Amino acid sequence: MKSEDTPFEGGPLDGRVLPVLLGPTGHPPKVYRVPVPDSAGGPPTVLVYRRVQASVSRRLSLHQGWKYEYDPTGQSGGKLKWPWSKPDAKPDARPDTAPGVKPDTTPDTTPGGKPDDSDE
Repeated sequence: MKSEDTPFEGGPLDGRVLPVLLGPTGHPPKVYRVPVPDSAGGPPTVLVYRRVQASVSRRLSLHQGWKYEYDPTGQSGGKLKWPWSKPDAKPDARPDTAPGVKPDTTPDTTPGGKPDDSDE
């Protein structure tokens, strides 16, 4: 298999150039995960780097290679994003509820906030 010396930016590998195996299309993987062993013997910490364009040529704007940038969030981006897919579940961060306090979950007597028609 072919490999390509690829620069890393940000995070603990900042400034290093490592050989990265190329896929069948001749490109390095979009996400590069580096497991770092824990000194206490616990589970390893995984550093996540994302592939970005290194630069483009001045005259024709052609692609000049790849580099990896550190992703501190470490979110897995390996899933396909189809237009009909549901967005990722995020924690409920509504400002009207304080932490540790349950919101009022009793249903309204009128659906959708419509006014009552009891005056008829």
